[in-house]
Amino acid sequence: MESSFLNSVRRTIRTLHYSIRTEQAYLSWIRQYILFHNKRHPSGMGVAEVGKFLSYLANERHVSAATQNQALNALNFLYTQVLGLPLGDLQGVARAKRPKRLPVVLTQREVNLLLDHLSSAYLLMAKLMYGSGLRLMEVLRLRI
Repeated sequence: MESSFLNSVRRTIRTLHYSIRTEQAYLSWIRQYILFHNKRHPSGMGVAEVGKFLSYLANERHVSAATQNQALNALNFLYTQVLGLPLGDLQGVARAKRPKRLPVVLTQREVNLLLDHLSSAYLLMAKLMYGSGLRLMEVLRLRI
């Protein structure tokens, strides 16, 4: 059974119309943050505890920069939107830097070869994603 606190976080996320994936990710990070600090209530913690948690993620769990930033965004959401206690200046907490990567771009021929191997329903979804730039969940939620 989930705590009433996490249910209030869930209600806030849904009130602000965040995606279901964001809801799942944020709740997971908030849960991990609370457990990391021996089930202390977040209202009794602040910037120092956030910094310790993010340092733990980077140094002990070796998470990627994107994962570290997602955790920071979840905790920032928790403090500002749910608790109404802005974290203020996160001086000791620096956003992790993502490595520079060149995107992989398929040629028109490669895209056609890929699309030739899909059946009708998947073909339509793939063409919509390719032609319009929709994400997977956006395509799956489309209605006629």
